[in-house]
Amino acid sequence: MGCWRGPSTMLACLLLLRPLPSPACPAACRCSSGEVDCSEHALRKVPQSLPTNTSTLWLGYNFISVLGPRSFPPLPGLLLLSLPHNRLKLIHSQALVGLGALQELDLSNNYLTVLNPETFLPLTSLATLNLGRNRLGELDPGVLHALPQLQALLLQDNPWVCSCGILPLWRWLSHNREKVQEKSLLLCRVPEQLNKYPVMAFRNESFRQCQETSLSTKHYIAFLIIGPFSFMASIFFCTFMGSIIVVYHNLCREPHFWRRP
Repeated sequence: MGCWRGPSTMLACLLLLRPLPSPACPAACRCSSGEVDCSEHALRKVPQSLPTNTSTLWLGYNFISVLGPRSFPPLPGLLLLSLPHNRLKLIHSQALVGLGALQELDLSNNYLTVLNPETFLPLTSLATLNLGRNRLGELDPGVLHALPQLQALLLQDNPWVCSCGILPLWRWLSHNREKVQEKSLLLCRVPEQLNKYPVMAFRNESFRQCQETSLSTKHYIAFLIIGPFSFMASIFFCTFMGSIIVVYHNLCREPHFWRRP
């Protein structure tokens, strides 16, 4: 009730109730109705003064090489993030914190070689992920398990290493074929005899050797138990045999001690 004591007091109350203004559009970007376009401006990092109502953020064709911890300001309404044609080599595990509403992420045409599953944990709403045309030889399926709403995955034109290490990814792809886009462009690069062989063309029989040589946890526990036991047994055996040899030599020399001159 105190806000109505006078015009000046009422004006002050209205100013307090007014929402804080959104940050201004960065100088290197163009902003319009929630869409922020920062493409082709030779940026080396993500601008921090982005409007809080940003729903679409274009950052393609820049020189961004690393996304460090909390690279983005809080953007609770961001739905699309586009980062193609940069120089991305590393994405920190905390780089995408605060982007929980994100539905589409484009990381294509970069230099990514490895991805941490923890990086994608904040993206609980992500439906489309584009990792095409990077330098991925393998991909931890944990990255994909961290995305419960994933509907479309693009992995084309990466130098896939088609050895036993790709087996976990192949299993995920085989069980989620409807989510994999551009399947025909998932081609092996290594080894040479499988160069340009489609990853999705493998069958269970192709990995029989990998499955036969793989060891379970029980096997490793058995090795940990048998290993030290075998070592101790070998020491005991060597000590026992050495003692027998020493006693034998002493018995052989004993008659010489009792022989008279």
